[in-house]
Amino acid sequence: MKISIGVADDQQLFLRSLSSLISSFPECEVVTEALNGQELLKNLAALEVLPDIILIDVQMPVMDGPAAVKEITAKYPDIATIALSMKEDDHSVLGMLRAGCSAYLLKDVHPRELKEAITEVKAHGYYNGDVLARNRRRLLRGEADEIKLTDREKHFLKLACSDYTYKEIAAKMYLSEKTIDGYRDSLFQKLNVRSRTGMALEAIKRNLVVL
Repeated sequence: MKISIGVADDQQLFLRSLSSLISSFPECEVVTEALNGQELLKNLAALEVLPDIILIDVQMPVMDGPAAVKEITAKYPDIATIALSMKEDDHSVLGMLRAGCSAYLLKDVHPRELKEAITEVKAHGYYNGDVLARNRRRLLRGEADEIKLTDREKHFLKLACSDYTYKEIAAKMYLSEKTIDGYRDSLFQKLNVRSRTGMALEAIKRNLVVL
């Protein structure tokens, strides 16, 4: 059975091109398209069979990505969502993750990685390019190495999954920015990631933080 996909983006040319690309994957089929979150929710309400996964842009008119994902997560918990955006700032990434997205991809992603993300989210409910790139076999086997964090690291991790900058986190923890950099580097190593996005995704997956 093919993986059914919904796509939402306010740029019609990109929307059509993305749908065509996804339809070219043998294991996928596009079942609905929308130009904004409100139209997407209207389409979902009219479908007899809901899509398995929705790829959704962050910035859209009428109803943006975070608002739409939050409502989809509440109304249709069996639908997984993947953010696909030109923006990779912390505010955009963490906003979509907090809303309920299972992955965050940039629009210039290679088609091979897009296909991989779709199949991983369908199979495991989650995709983190950082982890897959550095430790693919461990993730695919579903093994979860025990992560031991200090209380300070837990506090830092919770703040790092918010909109605060590292400088603001340092102020809130009454620590120097150099010390905060140390916590960041330590958690990158413990979680086997290379970016703040990867750290947040892995923390959510492992239930180390609750957004």
